[in-house]
Amino acid sequence: MNQHTIRPELREWILSTSRSGCSLSDLLKMLKDAGYGGEQSRQIVARVLNLPLATVMAASKAKAVGLRTRHPQAPVQTIGDHAVRVAVSTDAPVVRVLENLLTLQECDDLVAEAKPRLARSLTVDVDGRHQTDERRTSQGMFFRIGETPLIERIEQRITDLLAIPVNHGEGLQILHYQPGQEYEPHFDWFNPDQPGFSTVTARGGQRIASVVMYLNTPEEGGGTAFPRIGLTVTAMRGSAVYFAYDTGDEASLHAGLPVLKGEKWIATKWLRERPYQA
Repeated sequence: MNQHTIRPELREWILSTSRSGCSLSDLLKMLKDAGYGGEQSRQIVARVLNLPLATVMAASKAKAVGLRTRHPQAPVQTIGDHAVRVAVSTDAPVVRVLENLLTLQECDDLVAEAKPRLARSLTVDVDGRHQTDERRTSQGMFFRIGETPLIERIEQRITDLLAIPVNHGEGLQILHYQPGQEYEPHFDWFNPDQPGFSTVTARGGQRIASVVMYLNTPEEGGGTAFPRIGLTVTAMRGSAVYFAYDTGDEASLHAGLPVLKGEKWIATKWLRERPYQA
């Protein structure tokens, strides 16, 4: 379907309905009730909300009551007995600041479980291999999917909030930054122009979203900056920033700002368009 065939009235209705907190699955159901075919509805919603079609297709198959859209909108969303507040929301790029995504005890437990396994943080090179990168000066480690009850609980909470299956996520990464350390501006999506693109995406497709969870509150500095839109998210213990992107989305450029005083601990979850094979 060509984007220009979507009527302006329908486009505005989809945008306003989504912003009101309507879940993606409910939005698709309303379009179906209005007479749009299933495939047509998915194509329209994917284009208007700038979502990967795979995410919209997953939402259309969701059966669970109260399943969340990939872009949480409502001011407060309750996941089981856990209330998450959307404090900041932007649409280009899609960014949500999530307060109380983690409990304070979960933050402390993640740090404690990660400390014995820290090593120099790595990035993914053009051939899909992990390498050191001078832009990233932290220490870090990865947990396996569902490695501990704590990891399993957090992964399930993210799935319940974003409606993206657990197996679409890479293993949870814990990072530790000391004063002066940072992660310079970068994109989380893989560049299709790089020679190793097919290798790095063979295990789960392109990255479509990231969740950065703050495990402590640095004394000074250490926030997450989105320079293309002039947004800086303050690192606050228990909160997180979620952002989604498509391949080539330059507005999703972001950086882990230098820690000026104290230290910073974060947990990062990258989400893929297909089930991820570690």
